[in-house]
Parts: sequence; structure tokens; C-alpha cells
Amino acid sequence: MNAIVPPRLDRTPRSASGTEPAAGTTGTPATGGGATARAVARYAWFAARIGMGFTFLWAFVDKLFGLGYATPDGKGWVDGGHPTKGFLAGAEGPFAGVYHNLAGTAFADIAFMVGLAAIGVALLLGIGMRIAAGAGALMLTMMYTVVLPPKTNPVIDDHLILAALLIGIAAAGAGATFGLGRWWASTPLVRRLPWLT
Repeated sequence: MNAIVPPRLDRTPRSASGTEPAAGTTGTPATGGGATARAVARYAWFAARIGMGFTFLWAFVDKLFGLGYATPDGKGWVDGGHPTKGFLAGAEGPFAGVYHNLAGTAFADIAFMVGLAAIGVALLLGIGMRIAAGAGALMLTMMYTVVLPPKTNPVIDDHLILAALLIGIAAAGAGATFGLGRWWASTPLVRRLPWLT
């Protein structure tokens, strides 16, 4: 019995002479489609990087100044508000006690705000992607554990999806597309300590 072998997609069919594309083909090698797919992926990861960077940086600015979005007007950090108090005080589930104790403490507020700002800036600039993605994924996973089980799904919510997206952004090298990732990787500090990429 003969095996059925699928056609190779990495070559354009050639005419009998082997010098030009066979009749009915476009003459564009399938690798051109691969290049297009890579370009689309590159720009999609870039868009995800910018979107996530803006999300983190916007959360920082809103919580800092109390712009009336997630943080009520007059309740910003500069007004004496506590960026972690409302969310962590409402913790439910197995970690509620830990989060209740952290809610509104200087340690939690400073760590949260510095994390939001640093992750947001790193993502927008395209530098320190590994650290930004790791820290952001950790922060989002911790936010997931504040209210367990999730209210809209018995297993998963958007925090875990966004954490996975951050890991993908770093793994795809998205900092190099319209960002400072290549320059950052070439600095003496990062060449000496590659985990900073």
C-alpha cells in the first residue's frame, strides 16, 4: 500500500522545465505566506505590548490622582487614599485573611504602585520584557487569588488570561518591534546580566 503524502507547502509548483511557476499558480512561494504570518504576529504582539503597557500605566495614574475611573475623585494616593485598600479589603476565599491584613498598608501600597508604574513603562518602551512580564504575571495572578472562586467563571478569569498574554509578549520578543528592545539588549549591563532583557 502506498502512503499518501501531502503536498509540500514550502515550494511553488514549477512547470515541466522547472524554471517558472506552473500554470495556475501565483509564483509566490509559500514562505512568503509564512513571512506575512510572521509580520502579522509581530505587529499583533506589538499591539498587545502597548495595550498591556497602557493598562498598567493608566491604573497607576488613576490610582495616583483619583481620576474618577477605577479610583473615585479625591481618593487618589496623592489625596491620602490607599490604592490597595478597597480591592484587598474585599478579598474572599482561602487567601482572604492574608489580603485583609495587607489592605492599605504602606508596604502593599508602595509595592503595588511601583509595580504598576515600572511594568507599564517597561512594556511601553519595550525594555526589560522578562522582568516586566514576570512581575506583571505575578501581580495579575495574585489579583486572581483575591476573590476565589471567580464570580463569572468557576475556574478562570481575565487576570489569568492577561498573565499568559504577558508571558507571550516577552517570549515573542515584542520589545524589539517599535520599541527599545534591541538597544536595551545591546547595553553592557544587559549583556552582563541577560535576565534583564
